[in-house]
Amino acid sequence: MRLRKKPWITEAIKEYRHFVFLDPGAEVCGQWAGLFGRKAPLHVELGTGKGRFISALAARHPEINFVGIEAQQDVVYYAAQKVQEQNLANVRLLVFDINNITDIFAEGEVDRFYINFCDPWPKARHAKRRLTHSGFLAKYRRLLSAGGKLYFKTDNRPLFDFSLEQFEQNGLAVDHIVYNLHKVSGEENIMTEYEAKFSKLGVKINRCEVFFP
Repeated sequence: MRLRKKPWITEAIKEYRHFVFLDPGAEVCGQWAGLFGRKAPLHVELGTGKGRFISALAARHPEINFVGIEAQQDVVYYAAQKVQEQNLANVRLLVFDINNITDIFAEGEVDRFYINFCDPWPKARHAKRRLTHSGFLAKYRRLLSAGGKLYFKTDNRPLFDFSLEQFEQNGLAVDHIVYNLHKVSGEENIMTEYEAKFSKLGVKINRCEVFFP
C-alpha cells in the first residue's frame, strides 16, 4: 500500500503520541507489559495498514495487548484515528521497519503474529524480503513464546505456496490451511481494508495458522 505523502500528518500524528511510537528503539524491548500498564498476552500485526483489522480485533479481545507495525507514517495516522475513535486502550501502533523487529521485542515476549496481505515480492531475487521467508521465520521463532502462533492471510497464491514450503522446511506445523477463506470462514474472520475490497471482486483469500514449538 502506497499513499501520496501528506506533509501535514507529521504534525497531526502527534495527537496520538500516547499510543503511537515513531521510530522506537531498544528502549521498548522487553518493556511492553509496562508500556500497556498491565501483563497480558501480546499479539503483533506485521503491516497494519489503515488499521481496520487490528482495531476490530482489539475491540473484540480487550483482554489482549495488541501492537501494530507499519513502515509508513501516513498510513499509521489513519490507523490511529480508528483506535482513538473506539477508545482502544489495548493497542499501540509503531512506525517501524519490520526488518529490525528483534530490536523492539525480547525473546519470548510475543504470543502471536499476524501477517495480512504483505508485499509478495514476486521476483525470485527478492524472495528474502518476503515476510514468510526463512530469515523472518527465524526472527519470529526467537520472539515468540513457547507454543506461539503465526496467522497468515494473502490473496497471492504463489506467495502462499512459497510460504507453505518455507514453513515445512523450517519444521513448523501448519493447520487450518484454506484456499478460499470466505467460502468457509465464520464470524471470527476480520477483514482488512484490502481484503474487503478484493473479496467483493471474487478474489480468493488464502489463510493458514503456523505453530512454533
